[in-house]
Amino acid sequence: MNLLIVEIEALTKIYESKLRVVAVNGIDLELKQGEIFGLLGPNGAGKTTTISIATTRALPTSGRVRIAGIDVVKHPALARRHIGVVPQFNTLDRSLSVYENLYFHCRYFGFSHAQAKARALELLAQFLLTERKDVYPAQLSGGLAQRVQIARAIAHRPTVLFLDEPSAGLDPQSRMAMWSAVEGLRKEGITVLLTTHYMEEADSLSDRLAIIDYGKVLALGSPEELKATYGAHTFFDLKLKSLDGLEPVVATLKARPDVTSAEATVDGLRVIAASSDGLLPDIVQAASRFGLRDLKITEPSLETVFIQLTGRDLRE
Repeated sequence: MNLLIVEIEALTKIYESKLRVVAVNGIDLELKQGEIFGLLGPNGAGKTTTISIATTRALPTSGRVRIAGIDVVKHPALARRHIGVVPQFNTLDRSLSVYENLYFHCRYFGFSHAQAKARALELLAQFLLTERKDVYPAQLSGGLAQRVQIARAIAHRPTVLFLDEPSAGLDPQSRMAMWSAVEGLRKEGITVLLTTHYMEEADSLSDRLAIIDYGKVLALGSPEELKATYGAHTFFDLKLKSLDGLEPVVATLKARPDVTSAEATVDGLRVIAASSDGLLPDIVQAASRFGLRDLKITEPSLETVFIQLTGRDLRE
């Protein structure tokens, strides 16, 4: 049985101000050793707050987080020795070379000079950065800088690595290289928790994932399990020139046994169906008198799971 590395129990975070905001609302999660775990949710769903608490940067209102068995509130300094973090933004020291960023990170965590030097050189080779060891962060592409950040985050050999939107701003080639680097961490037994806006990334990398919204876990399981349970739907998104008189059409579509959901959107109509067989011609015909401008069909995928559960596009 795999060792539990991250244990999140009934985690709650409430911000008290003029408006009371419940950012995290009783989340329970467990991550096993060597697991890559994806955390998906719309902006404001509670992902960043959950990670902030788990990495000791914020205090919970209630609940508990343990990293490698250590309570992050009671023993934050000890917990941080087991944690590596790669934030959304580049936090490399611009006054240090790539090698020095790695070397001094190791020194900060108590490595001797010889140990820090050996570990830095080891990581440079592992992440294919040896030729750039004397380069400064400002001279690196986004993809290379992200690889350096991951290398630095695991330099002290943490038990768990938190990646917050690791592909943000990367081109496709750099994204693929980053994926390869993350997958390689599994061989070292490092547990990875990542938040991402890319469904393909979550599907490809995650052993399991959780979809959260309004601070609650809506679904939990492997990508295959979630698609099998929630994703057997096709989405039809229609953009229309006019929305006047659309309500009867929506009601008629909703009444069909093969339609799961039908609703007016800001610029047209969205229909969710268990099957597209024989439905498309009827939808097009019903919408034609409103001036059909565009039609998008999304086949069953992790994205359809996400939209079905949250009712929101991930980038809102």
